[in-house]
Amino acid sequence: MGLFDFWKKLVDNKQPRKKKRKKAAARKKIIKKPKKKTPRKIPRLPRKHKRTKTHKKHRYKIKIKKLKKRPSQANKKPSKKPKEKEIGIITHYFDKISVGIIKLKADLKLGETIRIKGLNSDFIQTVKSMQLNHKDITKAKKGDEIGAKVIQPVGKNNKVYRVTA
Repeated sequence: MGLFDFWKKLVDNKQPRKKKRKKAAARKKIIKKPKKKTPRKIPRLPRKHKRTKTHKKHRYKIKIKKLKKRPSQANKKPSKKPKEKEIGIITHYFDKISVGIIKLKADLKLGETIRIKGLNSDFIQTVKSMQLNHKDITKAKKGDEIGAKVIQPVGKNNKVYRVTA
């Protein structure tokens, strides 16, 4: 291979590069056409509404259909919710014996229905056993701290409500 062949290869290798550059320059000169304006989107309406065109400018008018009440819904009476009154707060819980210590804000009797509500627990139960100073009692007064057997684990500062029908 002579010196002439070497230079010929170098010149041949450079030529395609120049052609690519010319194409890239030609691409830059192309002017893009502006996009057409799209019509304004109309917000989606609930099922009970209906759209109708009023004139050529595509402004929409809303017609509201009145929903008829079904006979089964009209005859149903609303269910009575039990009334709840806050009567205390949980101050401690003994997990091995499932007993919650309740500081009372109102009187509580054995056999009453209570609801204990907190972050991790929310349940209703009847009071089956209460103790004050390790002695079984049937009534507890406002201000007493009693121990009551609970059916689920409770947390500190859970609220205790009396449920009445």
